[in-house]
Amino acid sequence: MALEDPGFVAVLAEYNERLAREDPIVHDPQALQAADVNDLLIPVGEDVGRLMHALVVGLGAHIIVELGTSYGYSTLFLADAAKATGGKVYSYDVAANKQAYARERLQRAGLSDYVEFKLGDAVELLEGQPGPVDFVLMDLWKDLYVPCFHRVAPLLGPSGTILADNMTFPPQARKDAETYRAAVRATPGMLSTLLPIGNGIDIAVKQDFLSDS
Repeated sequence: MALEDPGFVAVLAEYNERLAREDPIVHDPQALQAADVNDLLIPVGEDVGRLMHALVVGLGAHIIVELGTSYGYSTLFLADAAKATGGKVYSYDVAANKQAYARERLQRAGLSDYVEFKLGDAVELLEGQPGPVDFVLMDLWKDLYVPCFHRVAPLLGPSGTILADNMTFPPQARKDAETYRAAVRATPGMLSTLLPIGNGIDIAVKQDFLSDS
């Protein structure tokens, strides 16, 4: 059953153990400022991971785009959902070491066949992204949210959905988050809502998702 496979459960537990070790740093402004954020997991969190999984499965999403592999926490949930839908995750990041970390854990979870890693500048690489795209996770450097949105929005298929993380936390990301949300609201055919889950998420959906109701 989805999210209950022993491989998935074991790898998620490993991620959550790391998250528990790093959480005091992430939520201490002074410690966070002194730390190298590239060394920290800072994931979407399990609540958002499970919500993403439900959205992908509910949409029957086949082409799933992850903008920001990082260490693969969210990739794990998306890959498990792709297994359920017969889809594929295209996961973008500029850090080869992070994708290697993610790849090794996906292999142990038995989910590596459902992910294609894209290494490099996401804004440039999205030019070659196949579509139509059914689901997008936006979770890379925050100043890239708007340019990535403008690249991926035209690729969205019917009911295409974008989930953007870090809308309310950390505080230093809020300005970029507000700019992103304004760009989404200014785009014809997109509806969005802000939800107080995890670090704050924005869910944007193509309006044709509602047109048959």
